[in-house]
Amino acid sequence: MNSTATLALDPRAQARRDIGTISLIGLAHGCSHFFHMLLPPLFPQFIAEFGLTYSQLGLLVTVFFVISGIGQAMAGFVVDKVGARPVLFLAMSCFVLASIAAGMAGGFGGLVLAAALAGVGNSPFHPVDFTILNKRVSQPRLGHAFSVHGISGNLGWALAPVFSIGIAQATGNWRLAYLGTGLVAAIILALLFWQREAIDDRQGQWEHAAKAQPGATPEHPMAFLRLPSVWLCFSFFFWTTAALSAIQSFASPALQKMYGLPVSLTAYVVTGYMLSGAAGMVVGGFLVARVERLERSIAFAMALAATLLALTATGWLPPLAAAATAALAGFGTGLAGPSRDMLIKRAAPPGATGRVYGTVYSGLDVGFALAAPVFGALLDSGHAQAVFGGSALALCLGIASAGLVGLGLARRRLQSAA
Repeated sequence: MNSTATLALDPRAQARRDIGTISLIGLAHGCSHFFHMLLPPLFPQFIAEFGLTYSQLGLLVTVFFVISGIGQAMAGFVVDKVGARPVLFLAMSCFVLASIAAGMAGGFGGLVLAAALAGVGNSPFHPVDFTILNKRVSQPRLGHAFSVHGISGNLGWALAPVFSIGIAQATGNWRLAYLGTGLVAAIILALLFWQREAIDDRQGQWEHAAKAQPGATPEHPMAFLRLPSVWLCFSFFFWTTAALSAIQSFASPALQKMYGLPVSLTAYVVTGYMLSGAAGMVVGGFLVARVERLERSIAFAMALAATLLALTATGWLPPLAAAATAALAGFGTGLAGPSRDMLIKRAAPPGATGRVYGTVYSGLDVGFALAAPVFGALLDSGHAQAVFGGSALALCLGIASAGLVGLGLARRRLQSAA
């Protein structure tokens, strides 16, 4: 689905164009993941100032991802109709507003407003990003584009706790952290607008469009919903992000309760998990071009992550080893990332990429939305080990979903060959 309009460019010009587009979309995607973590790093401050429980804090995550999930499915249709770039600019503006709302929050209601605005901003990113990448990036670099896209997301997740907690601790005022997050979003928005030509999806063309037969009857816009692969990809995202939600929101307090580690250490386990994931995605970007049965590499990588999280859940490890093991589990989930994105690309029918990515990635939002209050309630009731054990189980269910997608694609290839 990469652009056929780029074929006239010489290799050096095409490389510069590809790198520019990949870099800008990676930066924007990193910002969206940074804003996934707008509120969770400062949960302890909200408990101290507003008297909230972990279950209530889990509901803030639910608000964010319910709005993001519904919006993401809708955004795919908007992107296919009006283009990706203007939707991206609107999303970044919502992040600025979310930061203002968080910084001015006077209680739970204000935090809900911040979560809602951030959810609206987050909703269009996957249909926007993958539409631009698939239209503008040449086929030889597309696997690496997916890798950079995933790495930037993990780096956004990793940076957010360090950024927010660092400002809050340095100034003694958690509200100033949200002045910082607002400035981050505003600066990136200004950069994207300045370099807007490099992310203009109108300059690209779907590969299938050049081959379309004149007078062919277009497929109904909702036809892709009949494909089992779409819903299996949705379920894959649901399970894997349910696991991620548990780690992002509650790994720190769970490690404190299970192993007696100080918050000054456990607060950065999520950062370690995301950095490990980024390293895994670097490796995964090279693997994706060399592996035909992508579901097998996904299964191996996620089984590795599940094993490490299950080991953490046992409570048998020395405290520092437990923190390191939980952080290293991110390598497995990161390793699966580029293969996951390419698997979805293969499952998507021509011309419906925005809609497919919007629908499939809304499984990510649903997983975050439902898992956060469940794991928060388990932590409130004293079952800290369930944060890690439940994450491992969810990853195993994700492996099953990816396997079924791979079987469907293999069956489709056999039918085409026949």
